[in-house]
Amino acid sequence: MTTKEASPLFQNVALACALVAGLLLCSPAHASDITDIDTRPQMSSARSKLQQLTDRASELAVSAMGMLGIHYKYGGNNPENGLDCSGLVRYVFKDAWGVNVPRTAVELSRSGEKIDTQDLQPGDLVFYNTLRRSFSHVGIYLGDNKFIHAPRAGGKVRIESMDMAYWKARFNGARRISDPEPDGEKH
Repeated sequence: MTTKEASPLFQNVALACALVAGLLLCSPAHASDITDIDTRPQMSSARSKLQQLTDRASELAVSAMGMLGIHYKYGGNNPENGLDCSGLVRYVFKDAWGVNVPRTAVELSRSGEKIDTQDLQPGDLVFYNTLRRSFSHVGIYLGDNKFIHAPRAGGKVRIESMDMAYWKARFNGARRISDPEPDGEKH
């Protein structure tokens, strides 16, 4: 591997580590961390739900970053043989949450809840028009306007900025799959 090839890989790994650290350090306090506990049920329930969503988003982000460097393979469903964009999403959701999500980017674009760009949270799906058709590419949002995806033949799973002109021009929207029903136990 040349120095030019290693530098972007190092930057992606460093960014991934920083994002995970940020997710873990910035998560809301647990009830045991608070000395003056509010015992009102609605507040406790809301806090619990927020913590659960934060934890689940962190699980997705960590699982996705574990796929960095896996080679792209059209129709690929597992890291051993390679992944395409929707195969990455499907594998990560199964690994992190133990659920099956639709297989193609178009099918994924119809799942969950539509999210405005300013409301993006780690674990949300971001969609792009990369093949001259809507929702032809999907990635997983990591935070800080970064997403992870399996880009194309000859490429590897990597992190990119949504601020790049290429991605800005092709953005199709975002979806949140926030309350999936498990299909069985996590593996």
